[in-house]
Amino acid sequence: MVPLTIGRRRAYAVLLLVPVLAASGCGAPDAPTGAGPTAVTSPTAETSPTAATTGGPTATPDIADQPAATEAPTPRTGLPHVFPVRARKASYHPTHSAYPGTDIFADCGEPVVAVTDGEIGEVSRRDRYKKSGPQGPYNGGLSVSVIGDDGVRYYGSHLTEIAEDIDAGVRVRAGQRLGTVGRTGNANNVCHLHFGISPPCLGEDGWWIRRGVIWPAPYLDSWRKGGNREPAAEVAAWHRKHGCPSKPPAR
Repeated sequence: MVPLTIGRRRAYAVLLLVPVLAASGCGAPDAPTGAGPTAVTSPTAETSPTAATTGGPTATPDIADQPAATEAPTPRTGLPHVFPVRARKASYHPTHSAYPGTDIFADCGEPVVAVTDGEIGEVSRRDRYKKSGPQGPYNGGLSVSVIGDDGVRYYGSHLTEIAEDIDAGVRVRAGQRLGTVGRTGNANNVCHLHFGISPPCLGEDGWWIRRGVIWPAPYLDSWRKGGNREPAAEVAAWHRKHGCPSKPPAR
């Protein structure tokens, strides 16, 4: 794979709901089938550039957000899957904001772990988000993604720190520590992990895909109870239908 650089790091292609501050530009999403509560506005909504505060600069994805094209390995089935936050107290809502994703609320410093076996994809160790800057590309602050051996990308953002041994291209196992829950980026001072599930879309990627394209809650429900519900089929179906969109959805 061809490496790209984020800062001085390399990147490879590959409720109990607590009250939160609402992020600007968020709309109500289409709820997943069977979702009970009405969607709530997320404190981490990675909004489209067109939804940014009037007068702010438009967002142009950083070149570091574009993984190099490479041939993806054949996805595997039957891999173990675990809940992405290892904490005694964690909560999340079945819906998010204007796109599929989940905010997992836990204390800052709680471990964030790899959902399944795979390889580290994108890693961002520098918080480049500014309220006056582009809204979207840098909303996640410190973030890391795992390209699972099941062909699915698992993305976590707003971390306080990323483990020293976690770099793009490093192999990880389900449950391995990636970093800690934090409030970097546009987390609005609320400790939580933004968690997104998506296809890698190697070579054509953008933050609007990485932030999440299918609802994670049904899978989180399973993993939290020790089950092993796999999102690969749903992600593959989304990918066949939508491909790899070259720009954020219209708002």
